[in-house]
Amino acid sequence: MSFRRELGRFDTAMVVVGGIIGAGIFINPFLVAQRLPSAGLVLGAWLFGGVVALAGALTFAELGALMPKAGGHYAYLRDAYHPLVGFLYGWGLLLMIESGAIAAVAFTFAQYTLRLLGHPGASSHTLAVLGIVVMAVVNYLGVKPGSRVLNGFVVVKMVPLGLLIVAGLLLPAHGGGAAGPGAAIAAGAAGAGAAAAPATSGTAAAASSASPHGLALLVAFGAGLVPVMFSYGGWQNANYVAEEMRNPVRDLPVSLVAGTALVVVVYGSINFVYLKFLGHDGLAATTTPASAVAQSLFGSTGNFLVTLGIVLSTFGFLDLAMLAPTRVYYAMARDGVFPERVARLHPRFDSPSVAIVIQSVWAIVLVLSGTYAALIDYVTTADWTFFSLAAASLFVFRRKIPLAERPAGTFAMPGYPVVPGLFLAVAILIVGSVLWSYPIRSGIGFGLLALGVPAYVFWSRRGAGS
Repeated sequence: MSFRRELGRFDTAMVVVGGIIGAGIFINPFLVAQRLPSAGLVLGAWLFGGVVALAGALTFAELGALMPKAGGHYAYLRDAYHPLVGFLYGWGLLLMIESGAIAAVAFTFAQYTLRLLGHPGASSHTLAVLGIVVMAVVNYLGVKPGSRVLNGFVVVKMVPLGLLIVAGLLLPAHGGGAAGPGAAIAAGAAGAGAAAAPATSGTAAAASSASPHGLALLVAFGAGLVPVMFSYGGWQNANYVAEEMRNPVRDLPVSLVAGTALVVVVYGSINFVYLKFLGHDGLAATTTPASAVAQSLFGSTGNFLVTLGIVLSTFGFLDLAMLAPTRVYYAMARDGVFPERVARLHPRFDSPSVAIVIQSVWAIVLVLSGTYAALIDYVTTADWTFFSLAAASLFVFRRKIPLAERPAGTFAMPGYPVVPGLFLAVAILIVGSVLWSYPIRSGIGFGLLALGVPAYVFWSRRGAGS
């Protein structure tokens, strides 16, 4: 039994956009402003992050066109290095990365929903679990229902962002934030060497005391880039569902690049608007910049719209988290390194139903245990280590399968080896930054991944003996 090939180019582009735009763009910009000493550097970090995201999308576009297999990231690591490397990625994805993200985003969805309903102090556990269950059921019924729901949420959740961008670009600021909009725009125009507003964090303070070319400024930029890249992450979800695309070799590269490019435009524009209305200091001082700008532009109605946008955005992410990563566990089981039942598709819906149930149940456990935030912190280093390995795998495949030996028309990324090299370098920078900042949590994350080694040995031996 095989997957139904029902996803077209638009469906896959929505997987890309839905995988990237979650709650991060509504929250993370304040962290970037805290870590960087000027509006110019803040905008520069978001634009540079967009370039890196496009480099990552191009890298995964070539990998996906070369190997349009279920599991995406897992398959590249398995075939480029060793099946154990691919297994450890899937193990970390299930144990911490994706299930932890589902739990965290489910909590965000529940909290903002309760705020929208006028009960911000109520317990969010029940609603978070309900959100996971609903999206698990939708995706259990097949890839097309899951994709249709995802498409709808992606389109709808772009509305609040679109309103903020259009109104923010066209309307004048009303006095601005702490630094004033004029100061923000002036700093943005001056670029990386512009005079900085007073820093609001230790990292930013260190950077502001250094010369524009000093090591402290480079460290600060690296620290500011971490939340930027987390907000941009997610384009790789499209590669997970390659076996369910009607024409993955033709459509996957287009969907990856187009979807990521759309997000880069949205992120760059919305951060310009944040700085225009709040100023650098104002952006650094608020954890809800979208709500603050919406209040300035539209009053209480704007606050309602943005809160609704966050609810829809997070709920849509839950759908994507069920639709795409469960294909990794399916691929692992099909390779004989995970329980055999996980490789069975539902007899009626052709969905990886067992994988969906396993991930959903574990995510609910994380919600109820309250350990999901710590798990996400633990795995940060490991997650970007796998991004590094995936980018490096492109160099491996260029040697193993030269372009001349590939079928005519197979996508080959432009700018090789500079473009994948840029992505690889930034991924290594992020890994190093997190190791430097959180050595204990990073060590725990690697320890949890190491538990996958005996699990791999056990299941691979069972698979070989069956």
